[in-house]
Amino acid sequence: MYQVTKLHYHTLSKVLDVYFEDGRCFTLSAEFLRTHSPSAEVQGHSPAQKQLVLNKQNVAIKRIEPVGHYAARFVFDDGHDSGLYSWQYLYTIATQHDALWQEYVNAVEEYKTQKDSVPIKFVP
Repeated sequence: MYQVTKLHYHTLSKVLDVYFEDGRCFTLSAEFLRTHSPSAEVQGHSPAQKQLVLNKQNVAIKRIEPVGHYAARFVFDDGHDSGLYSWQYLYTIATQHDALWQEYVNAVEEYKTQKDSVPIKFVP
């Protein structure tokens, strides 16, 4: 089990430093945290229901609320506040940041490609 010892949010750069008791520190953008929210709204109730969150490049964290000794709730300026970021979840997404971010970028590109494509219907 990983324990967070400190959360420090930088308002201007919109990044969060997450410090763990093992001495590791990770810096995560508000956009990354918002698009990877553990909420059912984003994650769905099964992997097939996972929702792609778009247009969060400028999102910011308005408030960080502690939840016991195991998690935090981030209140984003777009109104999203339903995800509980457990210390274990934060550690997992922090250590897998590069792969998760690339997967997200690829999904956004695929979405844009599908959205921009216009099917051509031939009528005899």
